This record gives sequence, C-alpha cells and structure tokens, in this order.
Amino acid sequence: MNQAPPTHSPNPNYTWMPLPPSFDDCPPGLEYLSQLDWLLIHQKYEVLEIITSFETANKYEVRNRLGEMVYFAREDSNWFMRNCLAALRPFTMVISNNVGEPVIHLVRPFRCDGCCCPCCLQELEIQAPPGLPIGYIQQLWHPCLPKFVIQDKAHKDVLKIVGPCITSACFGDVVFEVMALDEKTSVGRIAKKWGGVLQEFFTDVDFLGISFPLDLDVKMKAVMLGAGFLLDFIFFEEGTCGGRWTVWG
Repeated sequence: MNQAPPTHSPNPNYTWMPLPPSFDDCPPGLEYLSQLDWLLIHQKYEVLEIITSFETANKYEVRNRLGEMVYFAREDSNWFMRNCLAALRPFTMVISNNVGEPVIHLVRPFRCDGCCCPCCLQELEIQAPPGLPIGYIQQLWHPCLPKFVIQDKAHKDVLKIVGPCITSACFGDVVFEVMALDEKTSVGRIAKKWGGVLQEFFTDVDFLGISFPLDLDVKMKAVMLGAGFLLDFIFFEEGTCGGRWTVWG
C-alpha cells in the first residue's frame, strides 16, 4: 500500500544519490555511507534570521563529492531554547532520506561550555534508526585544545577528534583531525570551510567537510557525521562562548 509522503519531505528538485543495495548489519538509510569517503554539510541560508535577528531552527543539506544529496537535516528545538541558550541549546537533529523518512537522530542535551565548566562537558547521542543508539560523542576536557572521543553503542572509545587551539574561521579553514586513540595516526578530518567575507561576517551559514576511510563501518561514519553537526554548534554557531572567534582554553 502506498503511503502519503512525510510532512517534512525534502525538495523533490534536488539530485539525490542513488540508493546502494542493502547489506547485513546496516541500519536502514545508512547504505549510502558504504560508498562514500567524504561528506559536505551545507547549512541553509535563513532570510528570516537575517531580517529579525531571531534564531530559527537550522536546516542542512548533506552532499557527496558529486554534489548529489545524501541526506536532509533539520533541527528540532523550541524558540525559547534557540534564542535564550543560543549555541548551547539542546536539540534533536532529524536526518532524513530522499522521501523525508528520518534515518538518523542526533540528540544533544544541554551542557555548559567546556572551556568554562569541565564538569559538564558536551555530548551527543547518535541513533540509527531513530530510537536505537549506535554511538556517542563525548567531549574531553583539555586546557589548550578541543578534544572529543568517538564511542560505539557500548560507550567503548573508538577514535578521537583533536582540534586547533584557535578555532576562528576568519580567512581560512579550521581543521579537526580524527585520530586513532593514541593520537598518532590520522584517519580522517572534519573541516570548517572558509565561505568568504560576506558569508562569515554577515550570515550564520556554515560549510563543513568530513572525510573518513571508505572501509570504515557505516555506523562510525554516521557517528562522524553527527560529530560534524556538534562541532558546528560548539565552535561556529553564533552566540557561543566566543562564537566564531573562539580561542580554546
């Protein structure tokens, strides 16, 4: 029986990546990730936010190297949290496929800024399908560098994320290295792409590129995708502790 399309169905005019065949132990909707070693997170421009200065719910496109849509993401949060807690706000990021079906949920609780309150660090739960955790991002306190650990569904440490001391996106990319647990081997990166003077200084729109090994487990790829969204909120969303001009420590 044919079902009506979901209320939040993405724009049908987008060119979407063809769905690869399914395989064992792959949550529905993560098949795309099996054929990818790079993703681009592109935040959508919100005219209402520029005109009114009120923070609206963020929306994103997730694309592959060919520019094909892989996912559409929208923030689920309330007005009060967005405009009073700004970049520290809790949210659920709903990541959907080409027919608007949610395939990944990113659940972020409210936490204080890590540089000021090391007892209440940032974290993110990644669910695929929604309701079933597959991994976590946990912030590690460090006096000089932003550090995070990527964990599997059992909270076992798998990889680390290490960022630069200065995370300002002024006039250049900001690169977070995804490392082995010993922090000696780089296995990928999450990079905030410099978008130009007008975009960086007058809008709240971001571009993040995420690279990872092609043969990495699709669940860990989804967790790294979630890490990209968390880093965007912590370091590049307006209203954070330092906002776009953060010096860690």
